[in-house]
Amino acid sequence: MYGFVIVDFQQGKFVNFIFDNIFLICIALFSAGSLLMPYLRQSANISHLDATKMINKGKVAILDIRDLSEFRTGHLRNSLHIPLSELPNKLAKLEKFQSQPVIVVCKSGTRSSTAISQLKQAGFKEVYNLEGGIESWQQKGLPTTM
Repeated sequence: MYGFVIVDFQQGKFVNFIFDNIFLICIALFSAGSLLMPYLRQSANISHLDATKMINKGKVAILDIRDLSEFRTGHLRNSLHIPLSELPNKLAKLEKFQSQPVIVVCKSGTRSSTAISQLKQAGFKEVYNLEGGIESWQQKGLPTTM
């Protein structure tokens, strides 16, 4: 009549409905998941331009989670170096930065999602992943220090 599907939940008809329409149900679930994925992600990427603006304003902490050998090849000025493996034990050192934005930097932008999850669990509200990591930053010719 109006295009509504009425499902009779009695006598196993619901199970039959599921089996008869499994393909459509899977499409609906996949679509819903795709729409919600950006909201469920732990990390918010920040572009180089936006990161530069935040750094220039001076009210941002930069956390570099790479290993020491990677950090020595070049890093953002005034960045705090805490390797990802040591982060859980050194969260107390970062507590003073909880009220300000934190940009997390790794080599390519993939490891930082783990650090961002740990920081959010520790109460950090505004945490960003540097898009493309330090590799992308350097490829664009943006400044680093040794």
